[in-house]
Amino acid sequence: MKLYIAALLVASASAFAPSSTMRGPSALDAVSKKDSYDVTLLPGDGIGPEITEATTKVLGALCKRCGFELNLKEALIGGAAIDEKNDPFPDETLQQCLGSDSVLLACIGGYKWDTNPRELRPESGLLKMRKEMGLFANLRPAKVIDQLIDASTLKREVIEGVDVMVVRELTGDVYFGTPKGIDVVDGQRVGYNNMIYSESEIERIARVAGDVASKRGGKLCSVDKANVLDVSQLWRDVVTEVITKDFSDVDLSHMYVDNCAMQLIRWPKQFDTIVCGNIFGDILSDEASMLVGSLGMLPSASIGESGPGVFEPCHGSAPDIAGENKANPLAMILSAAMMLKYDLARPEEAQLLEDAVEACLDQGIRTADIKQDGDGCELVGCVEMGEAVAKHVETLEMKTISA
Repeated sequence: MKLYIAALLVASASAFAPSSTMRGPSALDAVSKKDSYDVTLLPGDGIGPEITEATTKVLGALCKRCGFELNLKEALIGGAAIDEKNDPFPDETLQQCLGSDSVLLACIGGYKWDTNPRELRPESGLLKMRKEMGLFANLRPAKVIDQLIDASTLKREVIEGVDVMVVRELTGDVYFGTPKGIDVVDGQRVGYNNMIYSESEIERIARVAGDVASKRGGKLCSVDKANVLDVSQLWRDVVTEVITKDFSDVDLSHMYVDNCAMQLIRWPKQFDTIVCGNIFGDILSDEASMLVGSLGMLPSASIGESGPGVFEPCHGSAPDIAGENKANPLAMILSAAMMLKYDLARPEEAQLLEDAVEACLDQGIRTADIKQDGDGCELVGCVEMGEAVAKHVETLEMKTISA
């Protein structure tokens, strides 16, 4: 079993600005390989501090083994930032992130802040981070892992061999469109948001998706709701133009979002790469993630035209198990592997982390979210899983990756 992460490519264009020259495959790394890196850690809320601690122990073992340094400095985001700074993404956190070589985020949110005004909810900090750092492309792999195939709620024959990459536009659409608000009209409250995309925004995410698809199975499905939404019609037109012109080797198809949601459950193996707007991608990427049985195994990358990316597990903050040593740290460890590969120019070290996670699964140890009745595996906690990965990092053979 190989934990495969597709190659990335990002376009350089700001929102509502003409598209410009893309970063080429040789410019994926935000920094050149060096002996020391500055990395901002955002532990966040819920189980975030626990999986962050487990991941930092693994990274410590990696640095000791491979002879380089990660200068890890924590900062506040989400509910923790609200409690201390009354701001879900304080300016000092933004400046620290922008001054780092990369950012590693755990998770945010929790019941405690659910009734706060919208501007003081943890999720608002996440949206602000994406916008202020220009993180317009989110890549979320959903690859079924052989050792965990029975953890999925779907039949083995449906999901065996599934390997899907969802490319989600991250800084536009209804989450950021204006005007928005809640007004009183004819004596009753009316809430509204604006689903909006510019041509240049669609072009740059289409280029990311086209490049990703060309490096995977060569199939790209663009998801929209063009039968009823004008913005989706523009989306479909622009994606078609970009892929037809610049990625002629990619087999492009289109699918309405409601049908795509159904097809991901009915026959997920038909998909290789999916590209979609912000709100559709938010929903479909979570659905695709559950094909593998647990969000606790899935990393993600949010990247922009330049500067540091943000790497984070796909799962939430799980406040119901926070502090109980039940969390699964593997998704954050694999997110750290993505960071090493794409932001820090350390692909061999990234591979070692992925191999160490694979070795733990082969060893038969499981956290509660991936443990199945009668599987004969050993149930371990977050701390123990992190220690096991670190031990494999220290002892596994390190593979050479050719340039």
